[in-house]
Amino acid sequence: MQHDVRKYLTDIAIQINHIDAFLQHSRDFAIYDADLIVQYAVERALGIIGEAANQVRKMEPGIPISSLHQIISLRNILIHAYDGVNNTIIWSIIINHLPTLQIEVNALLSQLDTETKPDK
Repeated sequence: MQHDVRKYLTDIAIQINHIDAFLQHSRDFAIYDADLIVQYAVERALGIIGEAANQVRKMEPGIPISSLHQIISLRNILIHAYDGVNNTIIWSIIINHLPTLQIEVNALLSQLDTETKPDK
């Protein structure tokens, strides 16, 4: 795996952490649905995740991230079809897909760390 991909994987991990902070470390739809600022912040973070995922795919087309195509498609929807964004769908992504993405990205970053440590 290319070491430059670390930057984009790190960006994804950071944005997932930001989403958690925006939601006050709680998975409460009411917090999300009632706060336009939180919605904008989460959507921005998801857009960055999608763009970083797109860069990762360009660098490492076979990278083992499930739903990579859907992550990138979500970014395109957020940017180009913004009027069709639905809070329930975004919430479903937060609950059902971000935890898996976080695990996969952390595993890939750990793998990169292992690959770059010099042998003793």
